[in-house]
Amino acid sequence: MQDSHIRRAALSIAVAVLLTALGACKSAQAPEPAKSAAAASTPADTGERIVHADAEPGNWLSYGRDYQEQRNSPLTQINTGNVSQLGLAWSYDLDTHRGQEATPLVVDGVMYTTSAWSKVQAFDAVSGKLLWQFDPKVPGATAAKACCDVVNRGVAYWDGKVFVGTLDGRLIGIDAETGQQLWSVVTVDQSKDYTITGAPRVIKGRVIIGNGGAEFGVRGYITAYDADTGKLAWRFYTVPGKPGEKDGAASDDILAKVTDTWNGEWWKNGGGGGTVWDSMSYDPELDLLYIGVGNGSYWRRTLRSPGGGDNLFVASIVAIKPETGEYVWHYQETPGDEWDYTATNHMVLADLTIDGQPRKVLMQAPKNGFFYVLDRTNGKLISAKPYVTVNWASGIDLKTGKPNFNPDADYAKTGKTWLAMPGALGAHDWMPMAYNPGTGYVYIPMFELGFPYLTDRNFEPKKKGVNLGVDLSALNLPDDPKVKAAVKKTVKGYLIAWDPKTQKEVWRAPNPVAWNGGVLSTSGGLVFQGDGGGHFNAYDAKTGKKLWSYDVQTGVVAPPIAWSKDGKEYITLVAGWGGAFPLLTGELSWGENGPIPNRSRVLTFALGAKGSLPPPPEAVKRVLQSPKQFADAQTIATGQKAYDRTCIVCHGAGAISGGIAPDLRYSAAIGNKEFWDQVVVNGVFASQGMVSFKENFTPQEIEAIRAYVIDRAHVATQAEDDSAAAR
Repeated sequence: MQDSHIRRAALSIAVAVLLTALGACKSAQAPEPAKSAAAASTPADTGERIVHADAEPGNWLSYGRDYQEQRNSPLTQINTGNVSQLGLAWSYDLDTHRGQEATPLVVDGVMYTTSAWSKVQAFDAVSGKLLWQFDPKVPGATAAKACCDVVNRGVAYWDGKVFVGTLDGRLIGIDAETGQQLWSVVTVDQSKDYTITGAPRVIKGRVIIGNGGAEFGVRGYITAYDADTGKLAWRFYTVPGKPGEKDGAASDDILAKVTDTWNGEWWKNGGGGGTVWDSMSYDPELDLLYIGVGNGSYWRRTLRSPGGGDNLFVASIVAIKPETGEYVWHYQETPGDEWDYTATNHMVLADLTIDGQPRKVLMQAPKNGFFYVLDRTNGKLISAKPYVTVNWASGIDLKTGKPNFNPDADYAKTGKTWLAMPGALGAHDWMPMAYNPGTGYVYIPMFELGFPYLTDRNFEPKKKGVNLGVDLSALNLPDDPKVKAAVKKTVKGYLIAWDPKTQKEVWRAPNPVAWNGGVLSTSGGLVFQGDGGGHFNAYDAKTGKKLWSYDVQTGVVAPPIAWSKDGKEYITLVAGWGGAFPLLTGELSWGENGPIPNRSRVLTFALGAKGSLPPPPEAVKRVLQSPKQFADAQTIATGQKAYDRTCIVCHGAGAISGGIAPDLRYSAAIGNKEFWDQVVVNGVFASQGMVSFKENFTPQEIEAIRAYVIDRAHVATQAEDDSAAAR
């Protein structure tokens, strides 16, 4: 077996050397047409190339660069000594103005990336020339099924094909040269509120994709398809179905054994949740695929699993065989999760020496605030320490691997509001972290975002929108400017360097807005990250000193990559503000001058480049609507309750938008009942994501929501008048 690995490695390195030599020959000749560059990106076995990604550091072949998902580039041309000379080489304006979360791939000089609404682009990576764009034409109404914006995190590449998962639940194979669709399969029940926002991975010719939707009431699973044909290879469900009934899936045997960790009729009560909506990693030597499993559905365990229970595999890491989906081991980070503490966050594989012993580890900084180091051969816990303020548990028992719960955190049992740290958006969300073997540090985009959990005592599932079992009205900020300012000061974001061996923070760099971008580290001693304040930054990987910053004119959540062509190194970032934070939290997501703008672009930087972005357009002055209030206080209160049940998730707490979805206080519809009903009842804007909600609310409740928004517009108008008078 060992000789086989050596021969495979030698073959891969030989192929890489040959490719490099061919590239050098090409660089001395006239440049080839763009289509030929794409066609040249198919030599050798892609799996071997990803396994030995360090042999061709100029490429970024898979979502995390390699199967270990370390997101550390071996390139050193851009380094601490010259990063100040970094400039814009090219930019491309995307045609979607929602959140951008993609990690681009670069394969032999061709860049493949995605934008909101699951669109795919291919560029000549050096010039920025668009080679093709593929639009899967996701129906706009699908936006109502997405908890956290209409985002997409990228494609997978395999032997001349590109694969994308679409928001409406399709997996599509695309010809990498032409951008033409090769095959398409529907991976979910489209009558239910499933979505896909994550990037596929390809292992041994199998395209692997999960899905989202646990906030809406679905049952999670992950599926593998044949890369050439799209034929289903296997499926693994992450929570059990009805006891005694099999799915005919790879998970049947193990789920029969974990059914006793559930109670009641969870398969009816929200479907169980446990969606695999983001992170995966793979160890080719152990031949294990690691998947991160999401939160339970409903959030409140007393609803989904009356009587309690650990609810496996919710909030767990599960190891399975990539060819068959066979279960191997699991580790549950948050048993019985009822705080949306998903384990879907980025997982990094590395070989570390801990207490003098070499260990094959898996590292994760999930939403629950503890940094976990696991033995990836068997799932046993090595260490776990909080990397942020944590109050739901006092620690993790190293013998049992289970958290020491704070009984006050069980808000469903106490009936009281629980202000949790971290909150539902996590101490670290989907934004990828990075591990640099040179420094030994993990670089984490971290948030301090508390969340007030309160039981929704009158909860009944709605047909449209989220179904959580918690009362989101606790998110509304007080109108008192001083109190509001004090609350906003507690919401913070940082980039931190974490030593996984000692489980200690090494340094931190503050971000101007809590919600901040994914991370890239390089062997040039740098860490790159964009922030919500509109800047792309480079830090010294050892000290955290900021060495370079570029104004990208929009908030950043996506992670950058490093790549090279013809001996020149580049850094690429997809910029564009969005995601769960600005949609849900409203004013908490604002910058100093109000909502952060979305200007979605692909940006590529190089040493000595002199490009520039066009000046941002002048801000359009918005005018608050002030129609006459037609309702009494009781009706307004009814409207607030209905708004907080459904509308808050997109239009923001307190009816204050974070700038991604429309701010209803500025909408002419609130002063015109007929217009309002056309939108909310008849769904005239369904193609833009605003579907009809007549199935959720009575006509009286819909009118009460309008009264509540009018009231919020009046409050904002008065605040503006008071501010003007004070000046």
